[in-house]
Amino acid sequence: MGKRSKKERAKKATNATPNLTETSGLAAVSQKMDNKMYESELFKLQTELVKLQEWVKATGARIVIIFEGRDAAGKGGIIKRIAERTSPRVFRVVALPSPTEREKSQIYMQRYVDQLPAGGEIVIFDRSWYNRAGVEYVMGFCTKDQYTKFLNNCPAFEIALVNEGIILLKYWLDVSEKVQHKRFEARIKDPSKRWKLSPMDLESHRRWYDYSRARDAMLASTDIPQAPWYMVPSDGKKRARLNCIADILSRIPYEEIPYKPPKLPPRQKSKGYVEPKLQHQQVAQRY
Repeated sequence: MGKRSKKERAKKATNATPNLTETSGLAAVSQKMDNKMYESELFKLQTELVKLQEWVKATGARIVIIFEGRDAAGKGGIIKRIAERTSPRVFRVVALPSPTEREKSQIYMQRYVDQLPAGGEIVIFDRSWYNRAGVEYVMGFCTKDQYTKFLNNCPAFEIALVNEGIILLKYWLDVSEKVQHKRFEARIKDPSKRWKLSPMDLESHRRWYDYSRARDAMLASTDIPQAPWYMVPSDGKKRARLNCIADILSRIPYEEIPYKPPKLPPRQKSKGYVEPKLQHQQVAQRY
């Protein structure tokens, strides 16, 4: 089976979400999407993700997908929809906690290298080594020298990954000041979402322009031909999810692996086994 060209893959992803191309510019971003259409298009894309998964397993491909962006930009929502119908053995989500004292003494990239994919794996970084160019720098968790070295060394590190055959995709979710503020307020009011609002989130709300400057410097230093940044307008969560997943699919040269439906074997004979009446406690039937 021959490989599709990049143009053909892009067309396939677009065909999977035809309604996304009917409007353009700000109208496409701001126009609210019907939930029924969203669910229908999402299912099509998730079906393609399963095909991608089987191709990765069959070929031993190694893929890294990085999601970065401001707090409340929607990273978690996109990652959740990618992982929803795929195997965690293939699509592995990495969201590293704050470094330990031992990790702080290591080479900065060291603990991220430990998470890179082996053959047949896709690793999704919910924030990545770019922490150093964002929160660590803005909040003073690293020195100016460490920050400068990161911006200088990061392109060479990513070129090395690509030269080793890893497919590296980097997405920046771009949320507006107004929408981020609205989402933070929603988290405060909703008891089921309060856990999402940390002291660091509150500080990021206050330091909007510090983070803007850090983002601009990061993009200027690390948007390289071998590993470019792809911007995802994310004021509209549903469109952002669909557009981002479609873009991922368009940039990976996967092919559908023919599926051979297995034949279910007949059940074994009971050989006198009788199902007992279980006397254990049961959950209350409340619904």
